[in-house]
Amino acid sequence: MSSAWSLSLEELELANTKPAAQRLGFAIQLKVYGLHRRFFETVREIPVETIEVIAAVLGRPITDALGYEWEGRTGRRHREEILKLSNTQPMSLGDRDMLRQQLLGPVGVQSTSAVMEHAETWCREHGFRPPAKRDLDRLVRSLRRDFEAGLLDKMTEALSPEAVEKLEASLLNTDGVCGFDDLKADPGRAGLENLVRMAGRLTFIRSLGLSVASLSGVDSAYLETLRRRVSQESAWDMRRRPRSRRLGLYALFLADREKGITDALVDLLIETVHKMHKKAQRKVMGRMTRDLTRVHHKDRMLFKIAKAALANPDGKVRDVVFAVASQERLEAVVAEYEEGGTYHEQVQKALRASYGGHYRRLLPHMLDALEFRCNNVQAHPVLTALNWLKGALNEEPMRRVIRSGDGLPIDGIVPAKWRDLIVETTATGWRVDRIDYEVCVLLALRDRLRCKEIWVVGADRYRNPDDDVPKDFETRRSQYYQELAQPANASDFVDKIKADLAAALGRLNIALPRQSLVRLRTTGEKRISLTPLEPLSEPTNLVALKAEIDKRWTGTGLLDVLKETALRTGMLRSFTTSGDRVILSEEDLHKRLLLSLYALGTNAGLRRVCSGHDGVSYSELLHVERRFLSREGLRDANALVTNAILAQRLPSIWGESTASCASDSKKFGAWDQNLMTEWHMRYGGRGVMIYWHVERKSTCIHSQLKRCSSSEVAAMIEGVLRHCTDAEVKSQFVDSHGQSEVAFAFCHMLGFELAPRLKGISRQRLYLPDLAYKDTLGSLSPILTRAIDWDLISQQYDEIVKYTAALRHRTAEPEALLRRFTRANVQHPTYRALAELGKAVKTIFLCRYLAEEPYRREINAGLNVVENWNSANGFIYFGKGGEISSNRMEDQELSVLALQLLQNSLVYVNTLMLQKVLQDPAWSRRMTEADWRGLSPLIYQHVNPYGQFELDLEQRIDFDRRLAA
Repeated sequence: MSSAWSLSLEELELANTKPAAQRLGFAIQLKVYGLHRRFFETVREIPVETIEVIAAVLGRPITDALGYEWEGRTGRRHREEILKLSNTQPMSLGDRDMLRQQLLGPVGVQSTSAVMEHAETWCREHGFRPPAKRDLDRLVRSLRRDFEAGLLDKMTEALSPEAVEKLEASLLNTDGVCGFDDLKADPGRAGLENLVRMAGRLTFIRSLGLSVASLSGVDSAYLETLRRRVSQESAWDMRRRPRSRRLGLYALFLADREKGITDALVDLLIETVHKMHKKAQRKVMGRMTRDLTRVHHKDRMLFKIAKAALANPDGKVRDVVFAVASQERLEAVVAEYEEGGTYHEQVQKALRASYGGHYRRLLPHMLDALEFRCNNVQAHPVLTALNWLKGALNEEPMRRVIRSGDGLPIDGIVPAKWRDLIVETTATGWRVDRIDYEVCVLLALRDRLRCKEIWVVGADRYRNPDDDVPKDFETRRSQYYQELAQPANASDFVDKIKADLAAALGRLNIALPRQSLVRLRTTGEKRISLTPLEPLSEPTNLVALKAEIDKRWTGTGLLDVLKETALRTGMLRSFTTSGDRVILSEEDLHKRLLLSLYALGTNAGLRRVCSGHDGVSYSELLHVERRFLSREGLRDANALVTNAILAQRLPSIWGESTASCASDSKKFGAWDQNLMTEWHMRYGGRGVMIYWHVERKSTCIHSQLKRCSSSEVAAMIEGVLRHCTDAEVKSQFVDSHGQSEVAFAFCHMLGFELAPRLKGISRQRLYLPDLAYKDTLGSLSPILTRAIDWDLISQQYDEIVKYTAALRHRTAEPEALLRRFTRANVQHPTYRALAELGKAVKTIFLCRYLAEEPYRREINAGLNVVENWNSANGFIYFGKGGEISSNRMEDQELSVLALQLLQNSLVYVNTLMLQKVLQDPAWSRRMTEADWRGLSPLIYQHVNPYGQFELDLEQRIDFDRRLAA
């Protein structure tokens, strides 16, 4: 970039003819127009590095750029002079028509910024002076409105008369038709009623026969804006629109909504079957616990019987057994067993009763609404059973028993533990009760759907797993290998890993005898003894530094922190309307945006926030939240603030930037009438998980709202790949829940190091590159195990690269793709190859982890930063007891992203405050090495998150106030 912005001799001579204070501003405008054929409207659009390069050439301070009259008379005069010197000419009306025709093609398939860049390029190539940015933006938006009208007309024309009638009835909430609000609603919590309701919504949408041919090639971000517009409107608002726009928008929304409802229906099916199974297990466990007291001391009695029988094996039962246990007590034990049976038998009976008496109603709705497919032989028995059950739904009378002659499979359907309980052998084969068979089919279907061995037609997350990998992998194989920086030859890849593994084991074998904190045991399961690290010296001046911050900026309001960050970074430009136009002034819009962000990020709520501000009502804040706040906008705003923090940091205070990041999850309480909220097994209570990615100096680069049972490995990979900031991640620190063997494999393929703090470090084993190495690693012999299966990795190397490319190019979400590679799908050859590769990479990591104490300290310090970030969540997210008080999953995600934005804004402002103090030589000399090491911008004792409280002892509550007549 520096070479592009450097001045030529002619440009330098021309700039030197200007007054000294105006040279920098003139030179910047000259270079900007020479490169872009347009002028920047404000100095904020110009990168700081650019100003520094030109200022260095001119020998002027960069502060001249701030004093230059960019929008004043001097700036306009200089722009006119530059235009005269150039060979460009202003555009005539005919030229503008030509430009308009040139933009008709890309306006619907590219983003607004891309279309404007295309227009500037066309003008530059044809020697025209591009229109002002404001005029060009107006032109593009006008073309987009025309394109939108044509798109909606096409959607409306493609609707059949029956579909139009159903859509109009839906907007009127006519009885017997899915209403507009119902089709927008989330599925709710797992249960039979919600499953039936979602199946009805999916059937309604499919009955419309919506065509999406006209949407192919249209800019996805633009389509998302149209969908968001519909999702935030009421049925009354939709009915007010002209017919073509009303029906076109509604059809476009439902065409996309079909995939979401299909995924939600599959989620409901999986969770409902899981809930049905768990309830049966809990019921049996409770019954068995109560039965322990029916025959007292059964275990002691059985012990006495066994001891007496062994002592006198040839004696009579009456003389030996009845002597220690009476006949009546043994009869009670027999009766208890016959009443219940074994644990598996009782669970099967309870599950059958629950399904037959209540949950069986889900079967016809599920089979009618969902179309299942599979790509491997192992899942074919489940698909065969589903097809037969679907065909037998309308049998009269309904068959109650399934026989071997019906051609239905038993293997792959009925679990081995239930085979003797429900399968009855007959003279002609076998027979099984139909209800028992249906229960087994649903349980098998649940397991196959989870690992995507069975997929659903029309779904997104549960789509064909072959669609998760890049379609052009076969034709662009070499490019994908180059992007991942991996060799094209599998043997070269294996040889490199094998050599690294041998070298790592050799280094650890040499270093281990000198390690005082690491010892190996020769017996038992826990063979690695790792002494905890000793605490480092305490920082002595950080308390005084925090006191200085509090003294200078006492009681800084959290809303003021957000406002200052917005003004300095311009993050509010990330929030664009989903409507047709914006009527509000920029000042009013920004004020309401800040209040809405504060209400969401603190969980105080819009009503509480607007009650403390005159001139802003709840309905006005609600309008801004619905029209302007979106997940994409909040992620863009977070990225802007994060990049601003990284740019503002002074290396003399914070040190050189590192390429390491830590991630961990935090549980938040949440309402439970939705599919996102679950009971957390470790922390207890219902809630959701927020997975944070925080770099070493307390800046969050990515956040995700996850279910408590979701994969932290997938969340870790997604955060590294999707953070969209200037931070570079080369090392990722996680705890035990964020790692797995498959995770080690994918992280290695993606080019960054996974470094977990393992809770079960004592049970870890090291894998060998070859069995011949075992004799050369005498110090490590207690923790050595088998050799890596390199042949399996070589055979599946191409598939490993294909799935890694899918992660990098976002053809599939990490969680959807990793669902294939779980313990439930151990037969998948690529899974087994990934596990082998992960074992090798994990062994390399363990060798370094055990050999290097500074490395262990680095990992521990990184994870402590995430813990500190989690501790600040409660300070900012104080409203409603820190519970996410919404059942809409979109609202939940908005709250999480707003919390991240507020907390990052706090880090941004604190960074500026700390730098202001520490640039004082007195404070800089006072800081010790321990102080610099412990310095963190995530402090908040000087911040007031609640607002101002004004107390007037003279003002009283008027209890006699009456309403005006």
